[in-house]
Amino acid sequence: MIQGVGTLFSASHQDAPRPLDALAILLLLAGPAGLAFRRRAPHVMLPVALLATGIYLVLGYAWGPIVLSLALAIVLTAAAGLRWQAWTGAGIAAAAVITGAALAGDVNWPVRASAGVAWAAILVLIGQGFRRRSERMADYRRRREEAQKAERDEYRLTLARDIHDVVAHSLSMINVQASVALHVGADDPERLRPALEAIKAASKESLTEVRQLLGVLREDVPLAPAARPSLARVPELVRNAELGGLHVRLQDDSNHQLIGPAQQEAAYRIVQEALTNVGRHSGAQTAVVRLVQAAGALTVTIDDDGGGMRSALPGNGLTGMRERAVALGGTLTLQELEPGLRVEATVPTHQEGTLP
Repeated sequence: MIQGVGTLFSASHQDAPRPLDALAILLLLAGPAGLAFRRRAPHVMLPVALLATGIYLVLGYAWGPIVLSLALAIVLTAAAGLRWQAWTGAGIAAAAVITGAALAGDVNWPVRASAGVAWAAILVLIGQGFRRRSERMADYRRRREEAQKAERDEYRLTLARDIHDVVAHSLSMINVQASVALHVGADDPERLRPALEAIKAASKESLTEVRQLLGVLREDVPLAPAARPSLARVPELVRNAELGGLHVRLQDDSNHQLIGPAQQEAAYRIVQEALTNVGRHSGAQTAVVRLVQAAGALTVTIDDDGGGMRSALPGNGLTGMRERAVALGGTLTLQELEPGLRVEATVPTHQEGTLP
């Protein structure tokens, strides 16, 4: 539009050696038409524009914005990464400007030639600037997508750990209480009711938490479950473990007000998983849970008098506990006792660290 109409308007106000005809119109349209290949075949743009512009000027048609498509072709070729083609095309255009200015006999032809060479170089540099900006934007988008993917993966890993902890703990306790109910149902009816009540409470609680977590996965609820477990619920874990026949002593020397919600949730899950493992695998009779806050860190220790690891490799539960501690900048260690096993986790108590 600009090149064709602009040249027709310019031709009506100047005396050209050759009037515009069908060939001139074709050449005026050829340059812009070549720009249509900027995505599919960018190497086509510059030769077409250079050829159309050169033929038009050599044939002596009226001067106008005929060089506009050539200028854009140089810029777009450089922006497409065809650096040497862009510099070659700009060099040919600059040489044509120098030759034309010298042949015109104008005393100021060196100035005109210098301006033409400078503009040819500037157009290439502009195209390379667009190329670098495009590469930076693509790199930024790629890094942002990778960060978002990593965040989603870490978030789903956290949900998977939560689901494992909730289901494993609840089903373990239900299993133990069901065994107690079957054992005492006929001989000691008085102990049957507490066992059934414990099964009912555990199943209700686990169903509620699992619904929340699955709702997050389906994006039906916000990205964090409504109620995070806290250290205030650790005594409840102790009572549930004692209902299964394990004698548990709790020693809490921490100030819950000075511990962030993410740290409290991690400590709760670690105690929950540790007591679940003690009840299911160790054959222990007693366990001790200690919560000690000192030097800006919360130390959670669970000791039992069971059989220990017995050379077994850590399972998903122990791996999940370690991942929770590491996610908050802490550590988790296992130590064989005589008899039993010690699980000790240390996490900073500052508020900045949060689980995904």
